Amino acid sequence: MGLLAREIEARGVTTVTLALVRELAVMVKAPRMLYLHWPFGHALGEPGNRLQQYTVLHDVFSMARAAPRPGLIVDLPYQWRRQVYTPITDWTQESAAFTQALAQALQNPSPPAVAGSGV
Repeated sequence: MGLLAREIEARGVTTVTLALVRELAVMVKAPRMLYLHWPFGHALGEPGNRLQQYTVLHDVFSMARAAPRPGLIVDLPYQWRRQVYTPITDWTQESAAFTQALAQALQNPSPPAVAGSGV
């Protein structure tokens, strides 16, 4: 996914990728990536949980709009099946969870290297 995202970005289109394995997210070096510690196949959330899915989609749009530089991996704090999500009232305003996660990502100058990956 990182290679494809980099090629799309080279043509002037902003991309955001969702990752479910952080080590893989580091290795693929996508321009902008949101990491969720969720089960495979459920990058947007639980089946039928629209508020959860909208929250992740909202954060994807926020990442595209607010990430100050490429190469960021933002770890979203959401927990699988242990969190209540509220309706999004303003899609142009970043959520507090995203804003805090982005600030934390910006404090780290680069993602941690993965052992044996050559990164």
